[in-house]
Amino acid sequence: MRIIWHGHSCFEIKDTVTVVTDPHDGKSIGIKTPLVRADIVLVTHDHFDHNCVRIVKGDPSVVREPGERSLKGVRINGLPTFHDLEGGSRRGRNIVYRFDMDGIRFCHCGDLGHDLTDEQVQAIGPVDILFIPVGGVFTIDGSQARALISKIRPRVAVPMHFRWGGLSISVHTIEPFLQGIPEDAVVRVGNEVDFSREDLPPSTEYWVFSP
Repeated sequence: MRIIWHGHSCFEIKDTVTVVTDPHDGKSIGIKTPLVRADIVLVTHDHFDHNCVRIVKGDPSVVREPGERSLKGVRINGLPTFHDLEGGSRRGRNIVYRFDMDGIRFCHCGDLGHDLTDEQVQAIGPVDILFIPVGGVFTIDGSQARALISKIRPRVAVPMHFRWGGLSISVHTIEPFLQGIPEDAVVRVGNEVDFSREDLPPSTEYWVFSP
């Protein structure tokens, strides 16, 4: 299996089926346009830097709503959450997607703007790879993300939605999130990583992607 980062919250997870999360058009946020083809696209919320489905090739099935479904052999559960601390009154709703591909359990938090309750964590269930925003301002920040990771206890945590390169969205860099995390738990994987279930660590590692 392969994960490729296309900047911001856009990831391409490739195996027998390809899933793309939160596509953006690149130019609107100061980075490269993703060149992606997918079978399934998951959109966590309807903001321009997360919902640009038109750039994805391959006539994919698009998921934009919470709830449980199975598409092309991928089991998907969308949990309704919010983009802010005020029940969505400032920035609207957000969907946290748990999806299972070939025995690996993924969770993509989108632009989660608040902590999750114990009931919500229980509804998500066990997670192998967690994509979590860390840049603050519009989402949870680094310290909030670390606290949520300790609740969910994934085998791998992947930080996203942080400031890097020419990104024009005013969020924080990744450094505040990494403060206090042991260096030997941080794996810098570059732009993409190939792995199998057997490669996943027994306790949480932090895979940091870069352009």
